[in-house]
Amino acid sequence: MRRTALRAGAAAVAVAAGDANGGAAAGLGPQTGTPAAAPAARPLRTEFSFELPRGYVDDAGAVHRDGTMRLATARDELIPLRDMRVQENPAYLSVVLLGRVITRLGSLPLVHDGVVENMFASDLAFLQDFYRQINAEGHTRAGVTCPHCEQPFEVELGGSRLGES
Repeated sequence: MRRTALRAGAAAVAVAAGDANGGAAAGLGPQTGTPAAAPAARPLRTEFSFELPRGYVDDAGAVHRDGTMRLATARDELIPLRDMRVQENPAYLSVVLLGRVITRLGSLPLVHDGVVENMFASDLAFLQDFYRQINAEGHTRAGVTCPHCEQPFEVELGGSRLGES
């Protein structure tokens, strides 16, 4: 029943957009019912490089600064909520979450929440901001207009705790 409602909604949008056949919105060529050619899409970038301000110091004393973080999935944000450490201390959510999405840090063989837990506070804050930035379409700023002088400017939307929308 839901699929029928969605199809009908897509056809209504197509008609409103000017395709009387409703085919363009459904991915069909105009008036023919044949599949339309998909526009050339750029590949989705899912991993982003970063450099920590201070760096993680491992047990041997080596400093690891360069790394890679991948985009988070819904699962990445849901699974840490089951973690007992997060249930006991909600502030621990960002540590567990970052341990899931950091795919590489220097020459470490594995990055996990224990690594994130032992980072300097400035590096943790950097990674929290970086996480927000890459998971919010590349930025955490919004364009606004001053109600008094009507000049446009940007405001920072960051500030909520990591993992909370």
